[in-house]
Amino acid sequence: MHISPPANVPSAPDEAKVRATAQSFVATAIGALLAPMFETVDTAKGMFGGGAAEETWKPMLIAEFGKHIAAQGGFGLTEQVTGAMLRMQETHSTRTMRSTR
Repeated sequence: MHISPPANVPSAPDEAKVRATAQSFVATAIGALLAPMFETVDTAKGMFGGGAAEETWKPMLIAEFGKHIAAQGGFGLTEQVTGAMLRMQETHSTRTMRSTR
């Protein structure tokens, strides 16, 4: 006979989803770190730089740089964030299970 856990008890975390979420978080953080660097570049005097179009596309370019860096390891942050997220979920799961007894 199979006994299901109570509905309010979270299931074991899906490590692939947690890792993807952590990588997305790291990509956003890296993009935020890169943004000031791009603000200091004066492209208005260049032959192909400046203008409203550049200002529109620059945040997307920075976000893509952040995603690429995070996908390549993200300065080692992705593993640390993944581990922290898994520990948080484990702690929450343990507390939830204790409170349902």
